[in-house]
Amino acid sequence: MTTAAAGGPRTYQVRTYGCQMNVHDSERISGLLEQAGYVRAGEADDTPDVMVFNTCAVRENADNRLYGNLGHLRPVKNRHPGMQIAVGGCLAQKDRGDIVRKAPWVDVVFGTHNIGSLPVLLERARHNAAAEVEILESLDVFPSTLPTRRESTYAGWVSISVGCNNTCTFCIVPALRGKEKDRRPGDILSEVRALVDEGVLEVTLLGQNVNSYGVEFGDRYAFGKLLRACGEIDGLERVRFTSPHPKDFTDDVIAAMAETPNVCHSLHMPLQSGSDDVLRAMRRSYRSERYLGIIEKVRAAMPDAAITTDIIVGFPGETEADFARTLDVVREARFSSAFTFQYSKRPGTPAASMDGQLPKQVVQERYERLIACVEEITWAENRKLVGETVEVLVAVGEGRKDERTGRMSGRARDGRLVHFATGGNGDGGAIRPGDIVHTTITYAAPHHLNADGAPLSHRRTRAGDAAEAGRSPRTPGVLLGLPTIGAPAAAPEPATGCAAAH
Repeated sequence: MTTAAAGGPRTYQVRTYGCQMNVHDSERISGLLEQAGYVRAGEADDTPDVMVFNTCAVRENADNRLYGNLGHLRPVKNRHPGMQIAVGGCLAQKDRGDIVRKAPWVDVVFGTHNIGSLPVLLERARHNAAAEVEILESLDVFPSTLPTRRESTYAGWVSISVGCNNTCTFCIVPALRGKEKDRRPGDILSEVRALVDEGVLEVTLLGQNVNSYGVEFGDRYAFGKLLRACGEIDGLERVRFTSPHPKDFTDDVIAAMAETPNVCHSLHMPLQSGSDDVLRAMRRSYRSERYLGIIEKVRAAMPDAAITTDIIVGFPGETEADFARTLDVVREARFSSAFTFQYSKRPGTPAASMDGQLPKQVVQERYERLIACVEEITWAENRKLVGETVEVLVAVGEGRKDERTGRMSGRARDGRLVHFATGGNGDGGAIRPGDIVHTTITYAAPHHLNADGAPLSHRRTRAGDAAEAGRSPRTPGVLLGLPTIGAPAAAPEPATGCAAAH
């Protein structure tokens, strides 16, 4: 029996697929529902009153995954009258009413442009006992004006823009997220300060193409200025951003990264292919020489910079010579990590109908060679750090073997994953997620570093205090006429919120 059936507030769960933008959108969805009176269901509760799927249309088999999960929920919903299922995100924007046609037990379908409508749509569907489908073609309200239930006490996403003005032939994001819409710098900095006031130490500035930030208000140097402004916020220890686009990358951003102490020397810059012919077919408006030139400038300004990337293997028409050029660029760039993908058709993209679609076995064989090349380089780059002392922001959920090995995990300033010994029984219990430790690297693997000696130092932080107390940051938004659902809370929540993160 659900909490609502017992007379309490209605409960919810959000399941998220896809990119960082979707993860951040899910924080907004949670904030909206809690503002409207819903309460997050426990992880063991498989019958929440509302189940929200925040979907992706980019990852492979996204459709099958969604409809498989919806199929599993059908008998659950039949056994629990009053349960509602909502589907949002990129796949909802793409499939629209087809979702209700294929899965008529779904109650609400909402798109990427109207996250803020979810509480209204849920209430309308309950009242009318009929599915509600609302998909807008353009942004209704900027998502960052919505309340947010943050999932981390120590790190937060901050959107600086939504949408994308590029036309990459493999990508459906512009069609689903719309044209780029930029937030005003003052609004962004206010949100960052609000997070820091809650104890957050690290923010990641988020956009489909952060380098084009400012296009709406005519300032091509706006992103570099924003990085420098973040450097003036007391208590903000780390600033990251994702994702930049090589075509818009300007020297002033490199200077801002190098000259602003709290901006991390880590850069995620998608390559996609090392072949100029493939880049042209992808409609990526830079070439490999331009890409490598940016990396050269970044390393000249920040020799310790860790550079990561995205690479697609097997794009239509890719020849063995094209693929060999990708391997050449990988060897020259010396990435610290790479997200590698096998090309697969995405309905609605120009690449899906291109000639030269490659056989699966060819793509698989090239993919395996790429992985081997990348890991050889990342391992060599990581080995250079053995014996070095690194600052680690302690995280939660990064190390799957931590419980067995007695280690904790976190990220170094350059973004590398570090598993570290806690120093024995005396210190282990005192180190919390959100705290800062300095430790010496003793071992390197292709995807992580180990530090098996006792930490050289440990600094307790407000973020660690919040993690220990089970609080997660909440940032308020502007709600206009959204209904409140369920029983009111027994007492006002503290300003920092109180529910433990997932």
